[in-house]
Amino acid sequence: MEMIQIHTETIQLSQLLKLAGAAATGGEVKAMLETSSLLVNGKVETARRRQLRAGDVVTLIGENDRQTWQVCQEE
Repeated sequence: MEMIQIHTETIQLSQLLKLAGAAATGGEVKAMLETSSLLVNGKVETARRRQLRAGDVVTLIGENDRQTWQVCQEE
């Protein structure tokens, strides 16, 4: 699991995926939501603007791999 530090109270799911390097554009995030299993805290998520807070865990399940990130607050 990779830790993603944020400087604000929340971050949008699409921004987190771009920050993590999983997507380069919002269009890629949209396609990811349509073709992949994207979980937030273990539940399927379809909203790319979902607000994430420190402690939230995002999992992207692709055809051949699984990537997981945890949001943490920068101190």
